[in-house]
Amino acid sequence: MSLLELLLPLRCAACGEPGSELCERCRERLPRLCGPICERCGAPTAWPVARCLECAGRRISFASARSALLYAGAVPRVVGAWKERGLRRLAVVLAELVAEAVPPPQVQALTCVPAQHERALSRGFHPARSLALELALIWELPFVPLLDRVGSPRRQRGLALSERSRNVAAAFAPRRGVSPPPRICLIDDVYTSGATTSVCASALRRAGCRRVEVIALARAVRES
Repeated sequence: MSLLELLLPLRCAACGEPGSELCERCRERLPRLCGPICERCGAPTAWPVARCLECAGRRISFASARSALLYAGAVPRVVGAWKERGLRRLAVVLAELVAEAVPPPQVQALTCVPAQHERALSRGFHPARSLALELALIWELPFVPLLDRVGSPRRQRGLALSERSRNVAAAFAPRRGVSPPPRICLIDDVYTSGATTSVCASALRRAGCRRVEVIALARAVRES
């Protein structure tokens, strides 16, 4: 528990009402990503497809991507509270939401997108790692840190798709001295364009992984 959580009363990250990190009413109202999706990137579609307009023609290094929530409604507010206000205990609730919506991956271990060192220091924790650790407990899978940040790219927020891919092209590398299993699930907090997760998956495959699946808490949906 952080010092902030000790000093301030517990309030819902969505509506601000006292009592819990995420009240039951707000939890039920969070927009789920349900219905037909793209088999490859997990984008919502009018009917099930193997490739959608968002991922068709793109080189993507992961086998599939799935998310529990749409990054809409109160979700950005909840994610912002979790990541920027240090509400670490939200990771337990958010992992439960993921496990309710996404089937357990058929992999041998979980890993996560590594955080920038400076950002992790300023926040005091690493959101994607905390989510992965909670999911590892739920799914009874080991968590193994397999990637390191090797560059200092700009923040992805606000960049176009082509810029996002270039920005993180050389930002991740396999962790030295660690042999990854053949099948791995990469955990992230928000899937926006897939650029970061694809670069991470590529690094994992260079290290020996044969299949990389991606699971994120929430997915941003681009306007068509």
